[in-house]
Amino acid sequence: MKYIYLPAWCTVTALIGLLGTSAHASDTQSAAPPACPALLQFKFPRLQDEVPQDLCQYSGKVVLVVNTASYCGFTSQYQGLEALYAKYEKRGLVVLGFPSNDFGRQEPGSAKEIADFCYNTYGVKFPMMGKSVVSGANKNGLYTALEKATGKTPQWNFHKFLIGRDGKAQASFASAVEPGNAALVEALEKALR
Repeated sequence: MKYIYLPAWCTVTALIGLLGTSAHASDTQSAAPPACPALLQFKFPRLQDEVPQDLCQYSGKVVLVVNTASYCGFTSQYQGLEALYAKYEKRGLVVLGFPSNDFGRQEPGSAKEIADFCYNTYGVKFPMMGKSVVSGANKNGLYTALEKATGKTPQWNFHKFLIGRDGKAQASFASAVEPGNAALVEALEKALR
């Protein structure tokens, strides 16, 4: 019987190649994560601590995007939005709040002031992003994409956009439409099916 002696680096390289191939083969057999839809390919700082949040983490969920303000006639809608979130979160709903000072300068506070107000006054637990521009020429990318997809743009605080599990905008609701409104709830439940 003849033995062939290979330099050590050959043996190690061959082993790594074999291990890499088998590891790669098992990777291709596992389910790939769903692709992030274009409408969610944005990052924003979280309101509470400014940690960047990738909206792709909400891929496959139903997302209700709302521009908010602490000193608005519609501010009490925080209560209804939190109730929707609590009721439907386990079925895949995410409410995303975007505080904005765009309308009537009704969100003048700092991130800490806004976060404290939302939690202490309305018990808000749904995700809140940092203060953002949601209208006009300098609006953030998400709101630009939502306007393009729906043909609608917020005219005031608490405008709502509904994004389906497929990452496509499904509906737009004006500020006066309360979170418990029958049409909004019906659209939400349909998107959650």
